[in-house]
Amino acid sequence: MNLELLESFGQNYPEDFDGTLDCISIAITCAFNRQGTLLAVGCNDGRIVIWDFLTRGIAKIISAHVHPVCSLSWSRNGKKLLSAATDNTASIWDIVTAECDKSFRFPSPILKVQFHPRDSKQFLVCPMKHPAVLMNISGDHRVVPLDDDSDLNIVASYDRRGKHIYTGNAKGRILVFTSTDLELKASFRVTTGTLNTTAIKSIEFARRGDCFLVNSADRIIRVYESGEVLACSKDGEPEPIQKLQDLVNKLLWKKCCFSGDGEFIVAGSARQHSLYIWEKSVGNLVKILHGTKGELLLDVVWHPVRPIIASISSGLVSIWAQNQVENWSAFAPDFKELDENVEYEERESEFDIEDEDKEKEETKGMEEEDSEVDVTTIEPIQAFVSSDEDEEDQDAVLYLPVSPDIEEPEESAWAIPPEVTEDTQTQEKKRSQPHTDNTPSPKKKKVKTYEVDLPDAPLDEIHPLLNVKKPNEKGQKKSSRPKQAKSSKPDKSKSKGRLDDS
Repeated sequence: MNLELLESFGQNYPEDFDGTLDCISIAITCAFNRQGTLLAVGCNDGRIVIWDFLTRGIAKIISAHVHPVCSLSWSRNGKKLLSAATDNTASIWDIVTAECDKSFRFPSPILKVQFHPRDSKQFLVCPMKHPAVLMNISGDHRVVPLDDDSDLNIVASYDRRGKHIYTGNAKGRILVFTSTDLELKASFRVTTGTLNTTAIKSIEFARRGDCFLVNSADRIIRVYESGEVLACSKDGEPEPIQKLQDLVNKLLWKKCCFSGDGEFIVAGSARQHSLYIWEKSVGNLVKILHGTKGELLLDVVWHPVRPIIASISSGLVSIWAQNQVENWSAFAPDFKELDENVEYEERESEFDIEDEDKEKEETKGMEEEDSEVDVTTIEPIQAFVSSDEDEEDQDAVLYLPVSPDIEEPEESAWAIPPEVTEDTQTQEKKRSQPHTDNTPSPKKKKVKTYEVDLPDAPLDEIHPLLNVKKPNEKGQKKSSRPKQAKSSKPDKSKSKGRLDDS
């Protein structure tokens, strides 16, 4: 597939529903790899389902956690996947082998994890009611400084190249630190029309360009330029490029993100399954995608290369894409599409063996096309190359090899060939015996778990995904039902006995 042909000359945003991806389990969060060929979906039973997005098939299922997966992040080359669960653990997974490289245990719930955009040895963790933590795969960690010690509701994100870390608090204050030495470079406050401040819910960066958006509690999405923010330095007052909001319904936004080229912004409503798409340059609303009524939206991601959006609601991943209308006349200028059969009139010299006029035209064209065509050099695909890079990453994992699962093999397929003697059979049995006796399988390796010590972290906090009341109520109902059933059985036997006596 040539990605250069994917660039459409019309609108570059999805318009219609294009099917669902059913992970069997209830999907909670999802993330595309850098090329958009693989989609990782975190489920409520702790599994991570990796979809091959071109074939729309499941490429691999990783039994990652025991508790629900709440956040996912791909490394730059797509070989590693960082996941966080509601049991306060974060793990790094090898995509090809489906094995856990390292695991990190935190004292408080984790709201978000993010790999460094360029260095897969570092990642950012946002614990609940605690400052953001800059982690290293060796287990070392540094706490990102705070502006106000009393405000601990922090959201954080790397910028496009990972040079800076942007943090936002519940008082509308955004701080910009360098990712190397955590030095404060810039700061500003997000204010409403008056001097009132609003809480920062999320910060998202575009894959192309230097823009980032801030989703705040006042239902307004503000788009800033990182260059202007850094130029304003500390206590600056940068003006947002755009302010996006739903003026009619005043919706609160659950998740916002940029398109792959950074020209569009999509925001998912927190009340219902509806997606709003704006054009960043103009700020006008271009499309509203409505899902099934009554569904709550959990996550929204935009494909890195193509105009495709994946949204999660009611446990399913919904895909939104463009209408593909077949227009054959676009490929050949003299091709005509007919609505009904038309009687064709044959030209006089159309089926002649030799056509003198046609031969002259062909020779003219051949003389002009004597230039050499280079078929050896491979030009990098611009969609996969960043603006500061010249070549693609050759080590990137684009697809996963799929091994066939044989549930019930036929006896004839696995029969012993006639050349194998009894001695070789006995030797194979002896070799297989010690493997069957050992309980631990050689494939599983011990995963080193790092305990991350955060002295000021709250210990009694519960992850927002976990609702405490519902399981308790269900447990009480379940425990009360068998008691009633047990008590009702002897009553029935007594009543039977009374009837027999009578």
